Amino acid sequence: MQLGRVAGTLVSSEKDPLMEGMKFLVVATIDTDNADSGSYVVAVDAVGAGVGEVVMYASGSSARQTTVTKDRPCDAVIMAIVDTWEVDGETRYTK
Repeated sequence: MQLGRVAGTLVSSEKDPLMEGMKFLVVATIDTDNADSGSYVVAVDAVGAGVGEVVMYASGSSARQTTVTKDRPCDAVIMAIVDTWEVDGETRYTK
């Protein structure tokens, strides 16, 4: 699992039939200091995340383990919206 911030949306009018009805979001990867790493991933949204929210996402075969993405051709899925995190007893992010 990795941390990211939803940077935007992606719309695709033509896609595999198994991906019909899926919401795609562009996620900027971030580190535990809440800083952008400069890379992006397109992920299926399984939890109703919105632009600007910090999320946890999974990629690879793990991305196909949610109820929404099971047995679908998906390589990244947002599976949680982050409320808070701390590292070494220091709060690094609060929603």
